[in-house]
Amino acid sequence: MTETPTIDVHAHVLLPQVEEAVAGRSGLAAARELDARRNGPDALAVSAAMIRERIPRLTDVTARLAAMDAAGVDVQLVSPSPSHYHYWAEPDLARTVWRLANAGTAAHCAQAPGRLYGLGLVPLQHPDLAAEALDDALGHGLRGVEISSHAPGRELSDPAYEPFWARAEETEAIVFLHPFGCTLDERLDRWYLSNTVGQPTENAVALSHLIFSGVLDRHPGLKIIAAHGGGYLPTHIGRSDHAWRARSDARGCAHPPGTYLRRLHFDSLVHDPHVLRELVRVAGADRVLLGSDFPFDMGTEDPLGALRAAGLPAPDHDAVRGGNAAALLRLDRGEQP
Repeated sequence: MTETPTIDVHAHVLLPQVEEAVAGRSGLAAARELDARRNGPDALAVSAAMIRERIPRLTDVTARLAAMDAAGVDVQLVSPSPSHYHYWAEPDLARTVWRLANAGTAAHCAQAPGRLYGLGLVPLQHPDLAAEALDDALGHGLRGVEISSHAPGRELSDPAYEPFWARAEETEAIVFLHPFGCTLDERLDRWYLSNTVGQPTENAVALSHLIFSGVLDRHPGLKIIAAHGGGYLPTHIGRSDHAWRARSDARGCAHPPGTYLRRLHFDSLVHDPHVLRELVRVAGADRVLLGSDFPFDMGTEDPLGALRAAGLPAPDHDAVRGGNAAALLRLDRGEQP
């Protein structure tokens, strides 16, 4: 390619071997029951049909590449389906999950070198194992890992994660923050509010924990990508800045919260050109990356069309289209998986 490739940083792979490993294990039934309560029966029925229809694009590299070509996407950063987190798993099973996920994602991407790059998983429910799992992912040639917005009983501000953040910073690993499930539970169990309201809420809460707790002060080199444009936080960051200035109990970070948006990265998947322009304004054009949530129905099959609709200046458009991701993935250094 003579010009910067078009890079989609938000795409998923489904790994049947992970689900086979957890089948019948203690804790799975309770996790599924919680998921059912949070989403409601209508959402579960629609989602099941949607996933069945999209299995080829989630598992078959040929189908994935054909869809990428149709959308004008040259490169995808592929992460496991968030349904593979399984943060209920005890340590031994958690190790099996991340090893299968890391190896499976690497094998999937290896079928299309130069076009597919991957992310692995870490067990947020076991902070003492997170750095080990990150190293396992990097050892498979993956570019980093995907995490949710929290684990049961733990926020991302928990000091127990310090070794993980330190290792991620040291290795320049990408950490893709992608929520799965919302703790508002049954309040969102109709009309797919569990996703439409729940996901951006979880993004905003998780990023606020990272900012206000000082994680980004202690680890300024972290390479975090927030899915779904960072949720509600970027467009409502003024309220956080006001709290930081007005209240002593909101001074956990060294600088106004809004300044940390320019230390983070965000995908472009906000479903509104006005919101995308605002995200670029507050975070900077060098901090926004093209994202589609391939191939799920809450994503977009035309991420380039969504980007064009924002009407960004040409240099900003090209940066979001692929320039920023190429630098983050170190493609500008000619590095390969």
